Amino acid sequence: QVQLVESGGGLVQAGGSLRLSCAASGGVFSATAMGWYRQTPGKQRELVADISRGGATRYTNSVKGRFTISRDNSKNTVSLQMNSLKPEDTAVYYCHVDRAIVAGTWRFDYWGQGTQVTVSS
Repeated sequence: QVQLVESGGGLVQAGGSLRLSCAASGGVFSATAMGWYRQTPGKQRELVADISRGGATRYTNSVKGRFTISRDNSKNTVSLQMNSLKPEDTAVYYCHVDRAIVAGTWRFDYWGQGTQVTVSS
């Protein structure tokens, strides 16, 4: 069973930094994109950033230049370094894996439990 365990959320003042980490287990992630989404009450979950196994990255425009996504393929982990945080970054952040091999079969679309990031002004 695939599990995504997140850590690193919390409360920070505007302009501060936080680092989110996510560890994936229970499957084979050899062809997996890993990423971070966020959601605020009443809004759809949105992509923040993702990274392919080869290291290609995508960012939503509002975080470009402030957030950096990285991954360690040997440990099946993905991290999000968030700098120059703004109050509008406040949200629940979710780790996401788009696919994994589980018991010899491709399975799709796994989510972590979410971690709260709160940025005070």
